[in-house]
Amino acid sequence: MPWTSSARNLAATLLACALLTGLAGCGDDDGGPRQVGKVLETSDGEGRHYRQIPAEDAPEVGLTVQPDPGPEGGWDIRVRVEHFRFSPEGTPVRAVHGRGYVRLYLDGKRLARLHVVDYRLSGARVSRGTHKVTARLYADDHTVWAVEGEPVEATADLTASGADTATPSP
Repeated sequence: MPWTSSARNLAATLLACALLTGLAGCGDDDGGPRQVGKVLETSDGEGRHYRQIPAEDAPEVGLTVQPDPGPEGGWDIRVRVEHFRFSPEGTPVRAVHGRGYVRLYLDGKRLARLHVVDYRLSGARVSRGTHKVTARLYADDHTVWAVEGEPVEATADLTASGADTATPSP
């Protein structure tokens, strides 16, 4: 059945509405924009201020790190979020409750900025031993989501063993 002019206009309007309201992101924003909290004087190691929000409204983050059994080694890192939606790259610089991006850290050093849930860490970037991988949630204005003065983050251990691991990159 061919599309009528009014059906095409309705479809175009619905698509435009979906794109403008942010349905292009991924994750669960638990109902949409809300109060954005209070910016605190406290900041992370890079000088980004914490944005305090109540615990009952706070996004949550989890992290799994699995060794890659392939010949090149490395690790597959997966970030799990609740009450949080990843913003696409290029999103305007403003805080919207439960939205933003994740920064990954390896032993406290910045590793990557993520707008998706998966990251592949090359074995060449990790020296032998046990390391800490941290995923921390940020708002699009680059403030750190925080609850009770602590960043919303998750940390997992990564253990590199074997002669083929390299020294960390600076």
